[in-house]
Amino acid sequence: MRYNRHIILSEIGKNGQDKLAKAKVLVIGAGGLGCPVLQYLTAAGVGTIGIVDFDIVSESNLQRQVLYGTSSLGKNKAEAAKTRLEDLNHQISIIAYPEKLTHKNAISIFQKYDIIVDGTDNFATRYLVNDTSIITKKPLVYAGIYKFEGQVSVFNFKKGPSYRCLFPNPPKKGTIPNCSEVGVLGVLPGIIGTLQANEVLKIILEIGNILNRKVLYYNALNNKTNILKIHRSENEIQKVLKSEAIFETLDEEDNCDISVQEISLKELMKKQNFQLIDVREKNENPKIESNKIIHIPLNELEKNIDKLTSEEPLVFFCQAGIKSKRAASKVINSYSLQEGASEIIEYLKTSP
Repeated sequence: MRYNRHIILSEIGKNGQDKLAKAKVLVIGAGGLGCPVLQYLTAAGVGTIGIVDFDIVSESNLQRQVLYGTSSLGKNKAEAAKTRLEDLNHQISIIAYPEKLTHKNAISIFQKYDIIVDGTDNFATRYLVNDTSIITKKPLVYAGIYKFEGQVSVFNFKKGPSYRCLFPNPPKKGTIPNCSEVGVLGVLPGIIGTLQANEVLKIILEIGNILNRKVLYYNALNNKTNILKIHRSENEIQKVLKSEAIFETLDEEDNCDISVQEISLKELMKKQNFQLIDVREKNENPKIESNKIIHIPLNELEKNIDKLTSEEPLVFFCQAGIKSKRAASKVINSYSLQEGASEIIEYLKTSP
């Protein structure tokens, strides 16, 4: 009786409802977007739902985060949401993670689920969610909201693009205000979050047209929608995959690009004088033995600055271009190499 309205749909039926019961969906963020996503996935009978959120419920949340009430104030959102959702549907498994998503725990959590839903509200976590989805090969249902506008897409699905393919360069810190600074129409996250839930159900049920390789934009003031096509950037995907070996050692700052001078190997080969510095950890592979390279792990860079000469440009490199950017941001007259260690080996084979 609970799922009767699903089962009588020829596109779903009992087999489709069984698919929902077997599905495992992880929702990152139980705020404005996460609340409607969680409600509808729970009501639909998705068998296992994970909720990651370390924040607590505050009074300003109640204008749009409809899972909570006055009795929820001061409680952890993941745990408060779990309590409410278990009352909505006691037949499914709901797992709360009342902790902050980090590089250290993201992969181990993501591996337990089939689909990831991004309900976050900051760029550092958004890139972390994207990168972890790529590494764990999980489709990512994304959404973002701003004042009266929202957008929805499905990333990392059937060799489609990722969030970094659409937004390769994060905005500089502090340049984009959040909801607490500019406000948001209370019903907007409900509309956009429900669209996210719709994409999740379509993926599980294998019906309809998925928002893969497309972004849907919605304006609540004029009810206009637009769909923009996006393309996969293999370069952005490979950058993330190259960071897998060191992923758990990264921190939030590594999610967003740091403004530094970058140089490609092709450009580097035109220069006569430069110094290559490998800032990877000592246990990272492939190993490179060359008198042309100085090995200084990033966490030891500042105490070894005196070993670096300023008479020639310094070129930092690492596995995937993340640590090298941080190194170049600390040292004047320096560059971050766009390529990684594997490409350096090939370069050394051909350089005089």
